[in-house]
Amino acid sequence: MKRIAQSPILSGAKALRTCSNSHRIYFQCLHTSIPNLATASPITAVGPTPAPPVPSADHVDSRVARRRKQAELLMRGQDLRAVAGGTGGGTAKTKRFWKHVHVKQVDDGLQIHLDTRPIRRPSSQILTLPPSKPHLASAIALEWDLLVSAQQALRHHLIPLTSLTSRALDIHDEDASGTPSEIRANIVKTLMRYLDTDSLLCWAPEAAADPPGYESHEGRTESLRSIQRRAAQPIINFLTERVWPGVEITPVLDADSIVPKSQPQMTRDVIRGWISGLSAFDLAGLERGVLAGKGLLGAVRLLVEWSTELSHLRDESAEKKFGVEEAARAATTEVTWQTGMWGEVEDTHDVEKEDVRRQLGSVILLVSGETP
Repeated sequence: MKRIAQSPILSGAKALRTCSNSHRIYFQCLHTSIPNLATASPITAVGPTPAPPVPSADHVDSRVARRRKQAELLMRGQDLRAVAGGTGGGTAKTKRFWKHVHVKQVDDGLQIHLDTRPIRRPSSQILTLPPSKPHLASAIALEWDLLVSAQQALRHHLIPLTSLTSRALDIHDEDASGTPSEIRANIVKTLMRYLDTDSLLCWAPEAAADPPGYESHEGRTESLRSIQRRAAQPIINFLTERVWPGVEITPVLDADSIVPKSQPQMTRDVIRGWISGLSAFDLAGLERGVLAGKGLLGAVRLLVEWSTELSHLRDESAEKKFGVEEAARAATTEVTWQTGMWGEVEDTHDVEKEDVRRQLGSVILLVSGETP
């Protein structure tokens, strides 16, 4: 008889089992209690098998309501994404409560109507333009005609001309009230800060010459400081001759320094007084131009060129206008030079380039108009 090793951890009664090969094997049970057999009860029910349970009507209604609420939330999320993207997808098209946008002439001026409803400013007053600005009114009407939902009207970047015009009208209303204009004072204070760091006056230092034997092709190209001076000088000459005669405007950076210096006090006083005396539409346009081009001089040059109230300062016989392209090139001289040297970053430089022109174009629409 051959004995098989048994596990030391098992306990209980041992049993002997005989295999077909006459070998005996010992094994141990895992428990010592005797198992109880199940007792089957007889079937006493009579009749057909009962039907499966059916949910109550309240449960069905609540489930339908829950599904409907989930669908509404999903639809609302699609609308919010469509409004944020400006594409008008989802069900946002059904939320536009107007069909047609048109310009209506009234006694006070020009109004933009959504069907029969006039567009209102944030102050709840009707947005009314001077009768000499039909191009601005048409542009605002087109701006609203491109919207696909009323929710898009809450985003200022989708209605930039409406926001800019409301800014000008707020200044006009505050001036007409007879009280000191806080909006005008804050704008003048903000714009004067750009004079000492004007993009047209911050010229780059001259590049150091290459040592002998290490000359490169870059030494034969025009320096950035020379390009900046050539772009700024015609604008400075125009302003000091026609707008602020006798005023001295100097570069804020020396050839060997990076610390800006302030303009003479007389220059600051003259420019501050000139800005403070601008009309409401011209002041709002100048503010938009300064913030777009990061400079005061280029924005003033653009304003004088297109404003109907400053037409006496420009030469009407001149053929070439100082328009959006000229103002944008002057404001982005350094960026243009850098991207020409090293290339553009996609979706960054090209977007900023078009955005500057868009904002400068809104300045022209705001301040220009038809002369009576």
